[in-house]
This record gives sequence, structure tokens and C-alpha cells, in this order.
Amino acid sequence: MKVLFAASEAHPFIKTGGLGDVMGALPKSLVKLGVDVRVVIPKYKNIKDELKQKLQFVKWFTVPVGWRNQYCGIFQYEYKGVIYYFIDNEYYFNRDGLYGYFDDGERFAFFNRAVLEFIKQVDWQPDLINCNDWQTGMIPVLLNLEYKRDEFYSKIKTVFSIHNLLFKGSFSPKVLPELFGYDYMPLANGSVELDGSVSFLKGGLNYCNQITTVSNTYAEEIKTPQYGEGLDGFLRSKSYYLMGIVNGIDYEEFNPQDDKFIFKNFNIDSIDNKVENKLALQRELGLPQKKDTPMIGLISRLTHQKGCDLIVNMIDRLLQRDIQVVILGTGDYWYEETFKNLQHRYPDKVSANIKFDNTLAHKIYAATDMFLMPSLFEPCGLGQLIALRYGSIPIVRETGGLKDTISPYNQYNGVGNGFGFRNFNSNELMQIIEYALTIYNDKNAWNNIIRQAMNSDNSWEKSAMQYKLLYEGVVKIS
Repeated sequence: MKVLFAASEAHPFIKTGGLGDVMGALPKSLVKLGVDVRVVIPKYKNIKDELKQKLQFVKWFTVPVGWRNQYCGIFQYEYKGVIYYFIDNEYYFNRDGLYGYFDDGERFAFFNRAVLEFIKQVDWQPDLINCNDWQTGMIPVLLNLEYKRDEFYSKIKTVFSIHNLLFKGSFSPKVLPELFGYDYMPLANGSVELDGSVSFLKGGLNYCNQITTVSNTYAEEIKTPQYGEGLDGFLRSKSYYLMGIVNGIDYEEFNPQDDKFIFKNFNIDSIDNKVENKLALQRELGLPQKKDTPMIGLISRLTHQKGCDLIVNMIDRLLQRDIQVVILGTGDYWYEETFKNLQHRYPDKVSANIKFDNTLAHKIYAATDMFLMPSLFEPCGLGQLIALRYGSIPIVRETGGLKDTISPYNQYNGVGNGFGFRNFNSNELMQIIEYALTIYNDKNAWNNIIRQAMNSDNSWEKSAMQYKLLYEGVVKIS
């Protein structure tokens, strides 16, 4: 079986979040299961230099974008058994950053058509294209409205994966004639229409053969008004082909036993070595070196979605205790400044690192006792999965993938790999952290939780098998 992943980012080349991680890890897990997997992304300016230099030019051709014809170059590179293709056009992709430009509609309209054009140009016919988020949402639309008339494309199926429903890729109705050469019928019949705009995301959901999302709970949540972003009714009508498959993490990249970024390697049989990481991180960040003081980590985009409001509302109360908090991330200016101010007010208790730093992230996972993810919503979440792997006990709000992967600790039977609270409320967050701190003081109970956390299986192998079975089912559809 031949599968093409179309996406807007992929690790290790370039990423802004969880989608990039998935595109780096899931394809190579599927290759191990005997699937011929390839991935296509735009050739951005900021692809890592050492990798950019290795890309091989394949060919070039032109792609129609409405009334214009645009250059399209194809580059390729094989990484860990997976061929990655890169769509080149300097006008669209030779820019700082990946998204957020005024012409994102045009940039990704070009990319979507280029994906369909290039597979014929390189004469590689996939059985299935797995599209990801709004940036690839028009591929199923183009395929159904136009390309399937061509024998080459007639049997290709599509799966559309929702990584975050918040981003819907909505643009002016004018994009239909301007960028795709269509009339307004797809808007009038509702197949791409959302709140009077053309939504690339809705187009993808409407025209694909199967919808997936990144956890079972999120698949149910998005069918409700609270999480459905105005698409809940539509998704309820499509629920017969909406399926949740929880993301995994790359066990090679995140492995405390041989992680080159952390101070001291450890595994489930040498948990005691974890404290060495804590003492070394305290020293590096200028915090007092206290091995028994509980250390809580937060590695996140600093936004409302990630629960930063809850943290801000209760953290002064929390910091009255003997505790240390290490923050890493960037985001909304107000949260960045608030956390910097916390460090200023509590220099012995708070380290606020307002930046993206992969090495420091690994050190925090390895050093901290607890890991905070009080998200408003979280399709899957990767932070809690990495934290489990490093024995940093997640404290999460029970939503989306957080609910699917963290089983709240029960002190009466000693079962659980983390702590959870239900309502999006700072008092509940405070209460659950206080409960976790109580358990932390019982070293036997705490080591028991660490063992359960580190034994949790969140590798991609399990999820990849579910994807393979799903693809086989979709390809069989006549």
C-alpha cells in the first residue's frame, strides 16, 4: 500500500507544534509495518540548513493558481526510510515563519494543487493521501471536483486528519474563482462554506473518505458546541466516518536512557539518577539546589488554550509553599510578561525561560517531579506523553488526549500515572496540585507513580498499526 502524507510541516526539517512531530514519527513507524510512505511539505526558507543542503532537485513544472501559472520545483530527501518531498516556490515560501501571512489562502491553494500535480510528474501513484489540517484541506476538494476525471487520479482515496479544529483556514469567497478557477457553487451548496467564508478545513472534511483526529475523547468533544468551533453539527452528521487515534511520541528521540541533552541518563531501574538532573538544572537556572523541594515544569505555548489563565490565578498561592516552578515557552505578550514578573518576585522559586529551546526542554522533562498541562482543550497533547517517559508526573485537565493518556492516581489502590481535574477552574487546579504534593511526600507512593508513568506505552507502534488498518479499510471502498 502506498500512502502520501500532505502537511505544512514535518520534523526534523521544520516544525511549530505537534503536527510537525507527527509527520516525523508516524511515517517511519508505518514504513516498519511495510507501508510505502512518503511525505510532502513546502520548501520553506527556515528549513534547518544542514538538511536543506542535502535536498536533491528532481524537476520543475508550472502549477495554475486561478489565472496565473506559477513555478513549482520538486526536491526530495530520504530520512529514516521515508522519502520527503519539498514543494519549492520562493514567492510563496521564501519567508520567515510558516503561517500568518495576508496571502496564506493563495500560498496554500498553490501548495494543494502542487501536491496533486507533482505525484503525476514524478509518476508515483499513491493509494491514499492523508491530508493534515486546513493547510491541505483543498486537496480532497480538487481531487473530487476536478482531478478524478483523469485516470491517474481516479482511484486515489483521501483521509483528513484534524490536529486542531481551532484553525479553519477561512478566506473570502473570491478565492474560488481567483485561486481555483471555480464558480461559487461549492460555496452555495455549503460544501466549503463556513460563516459566509470559504473554509479549506471544511472542504477537506466534506470531500475526504475518512476523518481522523488525534484522540478518542477529542473525536467525541468536537461533536459538541463547546469544542466544535461551529462545525459540531456538521461533524455529528459525519460521525460514521470520524475516528480518533491517539498520537504517540518518538521513543528514539525521547529516551532518558540515552538522551544526549540531559545531565544524567536514567531508566525505570535507576530512577534515583533523576535527582541528579534536578540538582544540575537548579544550578544551571540559578535556583537553590534542594533535592527534596518539589519541582513543577511547564513547557508550552503561553496562551489561553494551554490554561495559562488558571496558572496565573493560583500561582501566588502555590508559591507560598516550598516549591520550584520552571517555565519554558513563548506566546501571548501578557503571559510572557506575567511569568517574567513572577521570576522577579520569586527568584528562588521561579525560573521563566521565555524562548524556544529544545535542549532545555529535555532537561526540564528529566529534572522535574511534576508536569503541568491544565489545557482548556487539547486534541492530543505531546507534553504529557514525553513527561511520562521521563518520570515527570503530569497534572492535567481531563480533556481530549490528556484524558485518554493520563489515568488519575487513586491513593486507595495505588493505581494511576498522573493527576487530573475536570472543570476549567483555578481552584480545582490548586486542589489537585496540593493533592499531588501530599502524595509526593510519601516516597514509596511517589516512586510507584513514577514507575507506572515510565511503563506507559505511548510509542507510535501501537497507533501506526491502527492507521494501517484504517487505510486498508478506506482503500477497499469502491
